[in-house]
Amino acid sequence: MSGEQVLIGSIDQGTTSTRFIIYDKQARPIGSHQVEFTQFCPQAGWVEHDPMEIVESVRVCVTKAIDKATADGHNVDSGLKAIGLTNQRETTVVWSKSTGCPLHNAIVWMDVRTTSICRRLEKELQGGRTHFVDTCGLPISTYFSALKLLWLMENVDAVKEAVVKKDALFGTIDTWLIWNLTGGINGGLHVTDVSNASRTMLMNLKTLEWDKPTLETLGIPPEILPKIVSNSEVIGNITTGWPITGIPIAGCLGDQHAAMVGQACRKGEAKSTYGTGAFILLNTGEEAIQSTHGLLSTVAFKLGPDAPANYAIEGSIAIAGAAVQWLRDGLGIIKSASEIEELALQVDSTGGVYFVPAFNGLFAPWWRDDARGVCIGITRFTNKCHIARAVLESMCFQVKDVLDSMHKDAGEKGEVKNEKGEFLLRVDGGATVNNLLMQIQADLLGSPVVRPADIETTALGAAYAAGLAVGVWTEDEIFAAGHKTDKATFFHPTLMEELRKKKVDSWCKAVSRTFDLADLSL
Repeated sequence: MSGEQVLIGSIDQGTTSTRFIIYDKQARPIGSHQVEFTQFCPQAGWVEHDPMEIVESVRVCVTKAIDKATADGHNVDSGLKAIGLTNQRETTVVWSKSTGCPLHNAIVWMDVRTTSICRRLEKELQGGRTHFVDTCGLPISTYFSALKLLWLMENVDAVKEAVVKKDALFGTIDTWLIWNLTGGINGGLHVTDVSNASRTMLMNLKTLEWDKPTLETLGIPPEILPKIVSNSEVIGNITTGWPITGIPIAGCLGDQHAAMVGQACRKGEAKSTYGTGAFILLNTGEEAIQSTHGLLSTVAFKLGPDAPANYAIEGSIAIAGAAVQWLRDGLGIIKSASEIEELALQVDSTGGVYFVPAFNGLFAPWWRDDARGVCIGITRFTNKCHIARAVLESMCFQVKDVLDSMHKDAGEKGEVKNEKGEFLLRVDGGATVNNLLMQIQADLLGSPVVRPADIETTALGAAYAAGLAVGVWTEDEIFAAGHKTDKATFFHPTLMEELRKKKVDSWCKAVSRTFDLADLSL
């Protein structure tokens, strides 16, 4: 292959792995590499990553993906026009401005060590758990970055000292990576984007700026916070010492927001991403809707400094694919994640078994950090096939819980339906290769599920945002791409309505059994 190519790179930094994918102008992947990194669990409910290992994983992925694309005849050196970045959200890092070293491991989004801080704030603040909802759209929860930052400021001496000396910088993983990619201690840019900022509890959803009253209430100094930018603009160039020196970073989005762009979700359309957790977002257009059914208000995307922000209501599920990993690593029932479909297909039902993976509490729409996992309905008849199928069903039941809440919040006016009056759920993420999982999802929803030909829409969304900023694509081209369903796979419901209702009732009974279990004796 010769001649001038137009290529866009995408760094996709997830909860368990990092990928770098290179796309051509037709948004086709022409080179990629993925690296898994270590997840530390120093105590029950605590989850950490090594920020330096994450930086190194990016370096390895970029190098290897470029080597692969070059070996296949692509001229990456001259063709690469920009880089997009997408990342696990809420995961919190504090580092030294002067040394560039992290002052503690990154505290991961699913970590629940901040439970006592949450309870304290709920008692102290007038609005209790919903004190900040009108401002940031989020309840007080272990999930969000502000509480993790407070824990670090209160419990880690190195962080306390750095804050006092004005040597501390705070960020989510996007901020940490951009700072390192653009120079680190030698002029690295301290920025985040509106989607990641919207998950901290510290950004005002209306102004898209850090909210001063919130910072004062929580005692967080504004100088440690990054500058907030849009999702699609040239942020800065990659510094020397990286394999792609001089290339602009032109797109940045939290992973779920990137998936919305990758799926081209317009107002009234929803997507569900199945990864370590599962995340369902419905685009509500230029209006931020306050949920009354346990969901979050958040930014969907803002595709340019002068572009209007699109908002979304979101339901976050802490444990989805992570439950499959637990079957593999914790119980040894399967040797690889892909085996679960074959195992679950050996039975035609769960045999009355219901599994609720409330390992670290339950997120939307329940918001119970006192919940813990249960597996109920076990009889002498139960075998590992039933449990495997119950694990798959648990992912789908949780998504249904969120979508039911979404339908109540958005109503008829807030949703787009097809000519048959059906609400289509767009799906993506690694777990969607499991056809049984997708069919179970359609059966429990009672409406179709649509899987695109390319399920890696998170990385694609970051590439689209970067390409949009440097003129590779127009917004019309990006959003038209999401509605080409000729190569998509549709899963239509086949379950009888009466049986669906019975199963949902049993699931709700199982969920209720998980509550108030956090203090079980060890």
